[in-house]
Amino acid sequence: MKLCDKIVNQIKKDITDGKYKPGEKIPAEPALMKLYNVGRSTIREAIKTLAISEILIVQQGSGTFVNKNFQGMSMEQRLRRGDFDEINTVRALLEKEIVKLATLNHTDEQLTEIEQNLENRKLAIQSEIHQGCADADIAFHMAIANASGNNVLADLYYSFTLIIRSFFSARDTQGISHFAMNHYLHEQLFKAIKTKKISQAQLVLQRILDNNY
Repeated sequence: MKLCDKIVNQIKKDITDGKYKPGEKIPAEPALMKLYNVGRSTIREAIKTLAISEILIVQQGSGTFVNKNFQGMSMEQRLRRGDFDEINTVRALLEKEIVKLATLNHTDEQLTEIEQNLENRKLAIQSEIHQGCADADIAFHMAIANASGNNVLADLYYSFTLIIRSFFSARDTQGISHFAMNHYLHEQLFKAIKTKKISQAQLVLQRILDNNY
């Protein structure tokens, strides 16, 4: 586990334990650095991650506060409070079932949508548009989820996908390279779904998951 993740978990635990209460301002960066015995960059990365998760609220000029609604969040907000590895594990379980069902149940129209989003992903990579890559990647996987024929599963997966993408965006240091390096795997996944090869689709999906995209 990355040092930042450990600090994120420690701050979350301190909030849960009542050390920092909802609506209360947390200590400034120097105090947090001393308290958790880490550098400024680690503290800033942890706070950014917690802000994306809507656990902390950063107010310029005033400081950083614990979300006053910390105990009364929506399902998606509660998911955002989860540990990255926990969320990614559940997302992987969902996606494995989704790919299996999509391989069995897809329609020609849904297959066309999956292929179009795959092409959009490729064009965004070639144009070096990071947000375009992320959007096309989400659309590609969501098209597969929709092709599963299970609307509840697709809706749940969408929430997990957005949360996962938020974590990656907060810590992304590779630009579009991670999209480019595994695009061939996405092409293989599409082909396996199109030809209804479940075992091949599952194998390719696992390789994508191993690369966290």
